[in-house]
Amino acid sequence: MLWQPSPERSANTAMQQFMHCVASKYSIAIGDYAGLHQFSISQPAEFWKTLLEFFPIKIHGSLEPAVTDLGFKEYGWFPNAKLNFAENLLANGAANQVAIKSLLENGNNCHYTYAQLREQVAGAVVQLGENFKVDDVLACYMPNIAETVIAMLATTARGGIFTSTSADFGVDGVVDRFGQSKPKVLVTCAGYQYNGKYYDILDKVAAIVEQLPSVEKVLIVDRYHKQPDIGHIDNSEFWQPRANPPEIEFIPRDFSAPLYIMYSSGTTGKPKCIVHATGGVLLQHIKELGLHSDHNATKNIFFFTTCGWMMWNWLVSSLYFGGTTTLYEGSPAYPSFSHFLGLIKRENINILGTSPKYLKALQDSDTDLTQIDFEPLETVLCTGSPLLPEQYDFVYNNIKADLLLASISGGTDIIGCFFLGNPILPVYRGELQCAGLGMDVVCINERGKSVVAEQGELICRQSFPSRPIYFLNDPFNEKLNDAYFNERSGVWTHGDFIEITERGGAIFYGRSDATLNPGGVRIGTSEIYRQTEALDYIEDSVCVGKQIEGDVDVVLFVKLVPDQKLDETRIAEIKTRIKSNTTPRHVPKYIFAVHDIPYTRSGKKIELAVSKLINGKSINNREAIANPDCLEEYTKFFH
Repeated sequence: MLWQPSPERSANTAMQQFMHCVASKYSIAIGDYAGLHQFSISQPAEFWKTLLEFFPIKIHGSLEPAVTDLGFKEYGWFPNAKLNFAENLLANGAANQVAIKSLLENGNNCHYTYAQLREQVAGAVVQLGENFKVDDVLACYMPNIAETVIAMLATTARGGIFTSTSADFGVDGVVDRFGQSKPKVLVTCAGYQYNGKYYDILDKVAAIVEQLPSVEKVLIVDRYHKQPDIGHIDNSEFWQPRANPPEIEFIPRDFSAPLYIMYSSGTTGKPKCIVHATGGVLLQHIKELGLHSDHNATKNIFFFTTCGWMMWNWLVSSLYFGGTTTLYEGSPAYPSFSHFLGLIKRENINILGTSPKYLKALQDSDTDLTQIDFEPLETVLCTGSPLLPEQYDFVYNNIKADLLLASISGGTDIIGCFFLGNPILPVYRGELQCAGLGMDVVCINERGKSVVAEQGELICRQSFPSRPIYFLNDPFNEKLNDAYFNERSGVWTHGDFIEITERGGAIFYGRSDATLNPGGVRIGTSEIYRQTEALDYIEDSVCVGKQIEGDVDVVLFVKLVPDQKLDETRIAEIKTRIKSNTTPRHVPKYIFAVHDIPYTRSGKKIELAVSKLINGKSINNREAIANPDCLEEYTKFFH
């Protein structure tokens, strides 16, 4: 055990108070989180209705019935309820409370109080115009700045559908996404700055607009004050919400009405367009932020993300609580790690969201963390890939001892989490703390039996509000069913290779489609990465399987620290370390040095792309990859 909340901290959490609320309302004894979770999955209708009472949402209509289908055949949540997403996010913040801090790496920061944010949203609604109707789509091709949030709130206030991707995507990547979602309005920027360099994207915007015939209006944000010429972009004008606008007329939407169009990574083909429900997103995010992350009106939450990753959507839902939401656009290492981390004290960050990749880069840097003031920090959230046990040690030894370190895992598919943090539970090394409330998740072995303390597949046995309502361009739900229900009818197969512990936590070993199977024994790639990352001459690695005569050879590619070489001695050392700390099955048959490891733009290692390349298959869509040039090197192996 690495951390345990003090009795005082635990007692003051919303999770503890919600537990008492449930016990009192239903006259049942709930002594711990396990009991509360059991209630949430055995009586899901009562659980989700009670959550709506505990965290009040402006609802029109009736909460009865709460659910009509606990299977996955249809979206069956709160069919008689209506709400407006933006109205609820803007409802609870005090007028003078800072709602958004929008930080740029060049220091050109700004902030909005809730009163100012409401006025900006109202002004943006006016600029969208009367021609923007219910179910029209607004797409943001934007950096992570306040205007992106304002555009989302204006869109959803009027009953529109919001979709976004980050400004670092290329033309093809944007068209692959927005060409399917068919936006009426495109909100974009003149450019952005990353790692000290300014990137003008207006030529890309012009090329994108030419390929999106659905776009009738282009609004261009000039956050960096470049005063560019936009005359070559059809139907364009500068973003300028009207001053002194009329009050917003929020349009109530069905609980199941589309809110967000999200995109799969698209590394193996054109991205799937995943559509999420208005009420489902709000309810799931309120639960995860308010209960599992203990966010409230007194706190400042910051997650390092782009608006092309679902963690952006998750982060901006924090506005519901009336606290402060901090956005950051730029490199987390510019001009230095220490300068970036200094914002924790400068901006009084209480909840920080990051990734294992960032923690590894920080650990490998020469940053003197003793000179950084982490005093305001209460919680660190970490996602994107499995957080290694040694990284837990790094955080507690070098950042702060009295800290909730919550490794969280879910996905764009559910715009939320299956396993995540809990402010009333201890933190154990290498474990995600608990399954989320209302999420009936188990681990099943190859015989389909639910198991504990044994590796297997993560499945969810009953529906939840943030399940997708449908995929675009999938009228018979064939793509949706193939994605989640093809292997096991009636239950959600998420594609994660995990182990649920006796304590109710979980250990994640990697994606199922990246799981290795030498000699018929399943191996999670994170077990191998744990060993390679402990070697000081290895900067990064990716492990995949080479198909050979009905079996699999384990192949490890390593990116070496600059000026280091991979020789026979080091290959032997790597194999010995893996064998002694795991099993002989984990030992790679081949180890090769490469110049770089491919990642998605949201920082996820792309094992499947490497596997395809070394097995003679092609990668059809490279736009989703942050560093696609590195792929060419992998095609030279085994050919």
